[in-house]
Amino acid sequence: IYATLDLYFSTQKTKSKSQINISDVSIYYRKKKGVLVASKMKALILVGGFGTRLRPLTLSFPKPLVDFANKPMILHQIEALKAVGVDEVVLAINYQPEVMLNFLKDFEAKLEIKITCSQETEPMGTAGPLALARDKLIDGSGEPFFVLNSDVISEYPLREMIEFHKAHGGEASIMVTKVDEPSKYGVVVMEETTGKVEKFVEKPKLYVGNKINAGIYLLNPSVLDKIELRPTSIEKETFPKIAAAQGLYAMVLPGFWMDIGQPKDYITGLRLYLDSLRKKSPAKLTTGAHIVGNVLVDETAKIGEGCLIGPDVAIGPGCVVESGVRLSRCTVMRGVRIKKHACVSSSIIGWHSTVGQWARIENMTILGEDVHVGDEIYTNGGVVLPHKEIKSNILKPEIVM
Repeated sequence: IYATLDLYFSTQKTKSKSQINISDVSIYYRKKKGVLVASKMKALILVGGFGTRLRPLTLSFPKPLVDFANKPMILHQIEALKAVGVDEVVLAINYQPEVMLNFLKDFEAKLEIKITCSQETEPMGTAGPLALARDKLIDGSGEPFFVLNSDVISEYPLREMIEFHKAHGGEASIMVTKVDEPSKYGVVVMEETTGKVEKFVEKPKLYVGNKINAGIYLLNPSVLDKIELRPTSIEKETFPKIAAAQGLYAMVLPGFWMDIGQPKDYITGLRLYLDSLRKKSPAKLTTGAHIVGNVLVDETAKIGEGCLIGPDVAIGPGCVVESGVRLSRCTVMRGVRIKKHACVSSSIIGWHSTVGQWARIENMTILGEDVHVGDEIYTNGGVVLPHKEIKSNILKPEIVM
C-alpha cells in the first residue's frame, strides 16, 4: 500500500500531499489492484410527486421514505449506488424536498455520499428532470451517470451494467426485464446477441418480445444534449431517438424485479426481495421454531410466545408482537403493536399502529400511520387513513376516512 501511495503521489504533480483526497487514493489503489470501480460517478433518482398509488402510507411520508424490508425504499438504491463508487446522488423531486433531505442527512454522513435535490416547479415527466439537473450531473469528467426510477426494487447489478456499457461503446444503456404478459407494457425489441435496441412497441397486440424497460439506465453526458427543458418522456421521446442512431443498448436484468409503487406489487416485491436475500445473504433472515419461510425481523422488535410468523414477513424496529399472533405475507412497520392472537395476512400495517386481540386483518388491508384496530375486529381489504380508530368490521374493500 505504501508503494502504491508513493506511485500515486508521483502522478499528482500539481498537488501537495496535504491536498490529496483520500477517496482519490482509494480509487487509484483499487484500480492498480485490478478492481473495476466507478470513479466519481453521479446518479439521478426520479422521485416524482405525491405517491397517490401508495396512499395512505404516502400521506405521512414521501413515497421514497416509505419502509420496504425495514428501510426506506430509496435507501436500497442509494446503498447499491454507493457500492459501485457513486459519490453524489441527485433526487429529482417535486414534493416535500426538505422532508426528504432532512431524513437522508444521517444516511449521507453514514454512507459518505453527497445527496442533493433538483426541485421541479411543475411535473417534468421522466426526461425533463434530467435537463433540469444538467448542471448537477455534468462535471467535465465525461463519466456516464445512472438514472433510476425510485419505485423499482431489484438486485441492482450496477457493476455489471458499468462493464456492459463500457463494452458496447454506445451512448446509453438500459436494463430490461422479462415479463409473462408483455401486452400490458411497452416492449423493448433488441438484438439478442449484442443487446442493441431496435425499437419500442407500446402494449403490442401481437407478440414482438417479452422484455420491458426496468427503469435503470446508464447514460453518457451527451444524452443530455438531446433533452429539452420541458415536460417530456425519456421512454417515448429520448430513447427512440438514440435507438434510431444505433446508440442504445439493453442489458437483461438478472434476478428479480418489481415496481413497488402500489400495495399489491409492494407485497409481491417483498416476497421476491426476501427470496433474493435467502440466496445471497441468508444470515440476515430470522430463523426459529416460530418462523415459516423467509422472514425479516428487526433486532429491536419483540416477539411473544406461541407465534407463527411467515412466509414473506418484515417486522420493523420497535414492534411488539404479543403471544399467539399469526403473520403471513405482510409488512409491519416501525413501532406497531399486534396484540394477542391477532392474525394479519397480505396486508401492510403502518407506523405506530395497533391491531387488537383476536383481530383479523387480510386481503390487502392498508393501515396508515397511527391507526388503532379494536379487539376482535375483521377488516377485508380496508384502506384506512392515518390517525383513525376502527371499532366496527370492514366487510368489503373500502376507504375509511
